[in-house]
Amino acid sequence: MSTWVTTIWTTNIKMTNNTPPAEPVGIGLRHPYYKDVLETDLDLGWLEVHPENYFGGGINRHFLSLAAEKYPISMHGIGLSLGSDQPVSKDHLGNLKELVDLYNPFQISDHASWSASGNAHLNDLLPLPYTKETLARLSDNVARTQNFLGRKILVENPSTYVGFNNDEMSEFEFLNTLAEKTGCCLLLDINNIFVQSFNHGLDAVEYIDGINPAFVGEMHLAGHSEHQAGEHTILIDTHNNFVRADVWKLYEHAVKRFGVIPTLIEWDQNFPTLDILVSEADKARAILQKIHGKEASYAAG
Repeated sequence: MSTWVTTIWTTNIKMTNNTPPAEPVGIGLRHPYYKDVLETDLDLGWLEVHPENYFGGGINRHFLSLAAEKYPISMHGIGLSLGSDQPVSKDHLGNLKELVDLYNPFQISDHASWSASGNAHLNDLLPLPYTKETLARLSDNVARTQNFLGRKILVENPSTYVGFNNDEMSEFEFLNTLAEKTGCCLLLDINNIFVQSFNHGLDAVEYIDGINPAFVGEMHLAGHSEHQAGEHTILIDTHNNFVRADVWKLYEHAVKRFGVIPTLIEWDQNFPTLDILVSEADKARAILQKIHGKEASYAAG
């Protein structure tokens, strides 16, 4: 571990998230829904946006400003490339901080993956080997990000389709250690856990039970697709369909373990009408109420 990283990890900077919205379930604010979200009173707690879509200002930021007047906002990044073998881009951090300072999101998150190398930027979130060396580099970039923003961030578990022979720990051990070292929280994507458990022959329940509840600050739910690779079926995290029954079942287990925390319905392709997306949010709310009651309070703040 470098001295620089140790210094960042031990700074006294205040990195406290804002109070979560009163209603724990939200949806992703994507461009097909701008008009309907603004014109309809929805039974939702919050909206999530990909901040990179708003770096350039213009009409997108205009709609975000209007939406932020109605709902709390969370920012879920897709471009920090926290797992890269290089420091997080200062330009990217500067653009992100401008939005954070302007809209004051109650959560900020990105992924335990990489998508940049040198001047090359890839349109994918690529997996990491779970080694001590990789953990140190990821921790370094998480620390840089938190120090720059002056805010705690959440890091999401990936969906993966290949594994590495040199893994030194399980994914949940890797994420627990990341959170312990950097003070970040974890964003658990329940669909991702299901997808890669199927693809790699792992136990999804064991994965969830291995995560320290104290670190979990948000959960995601989304649909996936099945693809045939020869004689084998592979699940792909496509965010283009309804949440599958097996993922809802796994979410119930997660809610029992982690309590009532912000939960997002993601749908990023083949967009349905807004009422269908909201109906998926209603299913998540019903599970929370079934397990913790209508007066359930947040387990994480």
